Amino acid sequence: MTKIQGAGPLYNDSGVYEARKRQSLRARYVYGFIFFATNLLAWFIRDYGAKVLHGLHNIPVCGAGDSKCFHSGGVLRVSLGCFIFFWLMFATTFGTRKLDEVRNSWHSGCWALKFLVYVGSIAIPFIIPNIFIQLYGEIARMGAGIFLILQLISMLHLISWCNNRWMPHPGSNQCGLFGLLLSTVSFIASFAGIAVLYALYVPKSSCVFNIFTIIFTAILVKIMMAVSLHSKVNEGLLSSGIMGSYVVFLCWSALHSQPQTEKCHSEMKIWKDGNWATIVSFIIAICSIAMATFSTGIDTRSFQFRNDEVQLEEDVPYSYEIFHIVFAMGAMYFAMLFISWELHHPTREWSIDVGWASTWVKFMNEWLAASIYIWRLIARAISRKTSANDEESAPHILVA
Repeated sequence: MTKIQGAGPLYNDSGVYEARKRQSLRARYVYGFIFFATNLLAWFIRDYGAKVLHGLHNIPVCGAGDSKCFHSGGVLRVSLGCFIFFWLMFATTFGTRKLDEVRNSWHSGCWALKFLVYVGSIAIPFIIPNIFIQLYGEIARMGAGIFLILQLISMLHLISWCNNRWMPHPGSNQCGLFGLLLSTVSFIASFAGIAVLYALYVPKSSCVFNIFTIIFTAILVKIMMAVSLHSKVNEGLLSSGIMGSYVVFLCWSALHSQPQTEKCHSEMKIWKDGNWATIVSFIIAICSIAMATFSTGIDTRSFQFRNDEVQLEEDVPYSYEIFHIVFAMGAMYFAMLFISWELHHPTREWSIDVGWASTWVKFMNEWLAASIYIWRLIARAISRKTSANDEESAPHILVA
């Protein structure tokens, strides 16, 4: 009887920890919604702020009839406010490791207070002089680049997880049928996607830039497949298939970001009579930004140096500081997409991430993604060979 009574607090503590963990996991979706709503606010101020928000013209730093708080300037100010909010969350939750800490309660609750903090964070940039906003815009370019690298790391981690989960290891009895099916579908999608890109973006032989880009992407896919199948690498087709599909997607995204006036942008001819298509594309792009930031933010283990630590019952389910810093970098990223990576370039209504600057950023992201993936495959092969050589030389060292 005594043992049962003594076990009661243990079960109670376990229940409390489980409830706090669920609350912490639900909080991620609230932060994701906040980020998504901020994207919509940035778009509204960019396209309609000057027509609707007349009160902002009375603010000294905005000026009457000026666009310092609207268009690209408005996007940068909203982005800065979002960055401030998530940076404050990063600073106030840094080092949180246990569910019974006060900082865990702050991260997972206190939403009324955090709403006031958010409103204040969004309002502060609208009283900051324009010179500092332009400086933030220059810094945001670097922050957006960091976010793209974080997104790439998260993608590579996902590919490794899929490969370990669905591809059989040597000597195991695992079938691997689903992995084989997924790799086949991935490669078919990759090469079919390349064919579709050629049909959409090479309407004539004079589109040299698009031809080079698509052919180069096809070569990258083949190189990744060849390296992954090499006998010294032996990584299989699944990881290279998924990565190939991702690289083709990045190529499409880059070609899609070309200015709409380009004659080689034949995709626009399909939709030229329908403004609804532009609106649908814009909504999809907004959702993609939010989903990309959210998926990168929740994958905090990809950015931790040690992933082999045992998860205790009272430990937080993910790294709060990494989660918030990813969203802070995401705030810089969405600013660059809304202004097409150019601080003073005028933007069209319902447009997002269109321009040569956006195109080149995405091309570089594609090449970087393929290069890092190939480098990782080669590095693993070299590491395995080094380990094998060390094991072979160990007995000789002992005899000597």
